[in-house]
Amino acid sequence: MDRVGMGDVTARRIPFTAELEKLEVPRTARYARLGSFGPSIREVWYVLHGYGQRAVDFLRPFRRLESKERVIVAPEAMSRFYLAPMDRPHGRGDRVGASWMTREDRDSEIQDYVRYLELVRERVEGSREPDPTPRIVLGFSQGCHTAARWAMLGKVPPDVLILWGAAFPRDPELESSRFRDTRVLLVRGRDDPQRRPEEEEDEERRLVAAGIPYEVRRHPADHRIHRATLEEIAAEMV
Repeated sequence: MDRVGMGDVTARRIPFTAELEKLEVPRTARYARLGSFGPSIREVWYVLHGYGQRAVDFLRPFRRLESKERVIVAPEAMSRFYLAPMDRPHGRGDRVGASWMTREDRDSEIQDYVRYLELVRERVEGSREPDPTPRIVLGFSQGCHTAARWAMLGKVPPDVLILWGAAFPRDPELESSRFRDTRVLLVRGRDDPQRRPEEEEDEERRLVAAGIPYEVRRHPADHRIHRATLEEIAAEMV
């Protein structure tokens, strides 16, 4: 009797290995934008959403910052998924979110999104190097790690790096030379349930050890973009 069917215990114990190979492929990515880059623009903001969010939704708190002198760009992470549980088929009414990466093949994921963000920057600003327009990069929650890695690995460090609701990732080596002309601002919510004081202390020790100046800004809300605090920060950039 043949015993190699799906229900055979012995068959399931046979070790399984497969060769994983990599292939770079073209992707269609998207970003949301408030304003247009032009000669009157004095600031360009790149705002990176958190886990499970979409670019167009993430831009809502930034609407009051839009002006003829400021363009705000929200790139959307390229890994999208349904937010509804997987215990039923998904339909048109189910919300969709996006994620910047997972731990799976993380080095390739990081390289991919840094390349992607550089392409967005060139698309928005043009390929002029260097561009004198001040560049502000804001990352929220999962987007903090993405923003920090872009600041570390991208072609041009931002003038201002705002990490809102999460800390610097531990994997990149903090190089003070990359932040010589970058203002680093850490924004934390008083009632944020995701705050980890020990991680915040470790983050600040790392920044001090690397010789990177930073500021801490606190707001009276939870794990979200607090609009009044955002507007205060934006007013300081002008």
